[in-house]
Amino acid sequence: MALKESLDKFKKQQEMCQTTLSSIKANSKPTPRVTPYNPVNAKSAAPAVKFSSDTERLQHINNIRKAPVGAQIKRVINLLLETRQAFTAEQINEACYVDVNANKAVFDSLRNNLKVYYDGKRFSYKSKYDVKDKSQLLKLIRKFAEGIAVIDLKDAYPSVMDDLQALKVAGEIWLLSNFDSQEDIAYPNDPRVPIRVDDDLKLLFRGIELPRDMIDIEKDLQKNGMKPATNTAKRRAQAQVHGISNKPKQKKKKHEISKRTKLTNSHLPELFKNLS
Repeated sequence: MALKESLDKFKKQQEMCQTTLSSIKANSKPTPRVTPYNPVNAKSAAPAVKFSSDTERLQHINNIRKAPVGAQIKRVINLLLETRQAFTAEQINEACYVDVNANKAVFDSLRNNLKVYYDGKRFSYKSKYDVKDKSQLLKLIRKFAEGIAVIDLKDAYPSVMDDLQALKVAGEIWLLSNFDSQEDIAYPNDPRVPIRVDDDLKLLFRGIELPRDMIDIEKDLQKNGMKPATNTAKRRAQAQVHGISNKPKQKKKKHEISKRTKLTNSHLPELFKNLS
């Protein structure tokens, strides 16, 4: 009996404790959850983009896309020339803001441009001559015995001008200026066909005496089927009409220093060693 009474008493105590805990839980307020501050995450957060900066960028893109077709084509060609890479229409839009897909006139002009190669998907720069290095450049020049214009080689690849100068220094080619256009022409200097001039021929060439009068020189050129670059007879006739003398101007006599000359540099006696 004593055991049963102790067990009932223990159950009543458990019930009282459970009631007390339930009452405390009902009257208490929930504690808000606080996220701990992490300084690493705070530093790595990207700064917010200012509205003014984004507006300027959008205005810049809008101005490019509203520009004439020629200006947009030039912008794309400059991109292809500088990078020497192949770009899709989407990549061109990202790189220089020219929307090729949205502008049919730009797309057609770019596809048909002589400086652009289009493979159906990508655009790339197309130079007049497909050479990539100095050895290919030398082979190309040797194919043109009459010479090849340097202006047609300038855009072959980025270091082509340096290679031209290197070939010139090495004696592989000649770089000469055209008399008419004043542009440089590259001529091959093939070492397989060396030319040696005999001394007798050199003496014969140097022994030829040219006429002293320019009119006689022009007549000899015309006799040999060549057109003189000057017309001395016409120039002299015009000079006579305008009363211009053909006599060469006499040079002024240089005054020599004499004893009567007033010397202002007497502190430099070496200047007056030849004083008469």
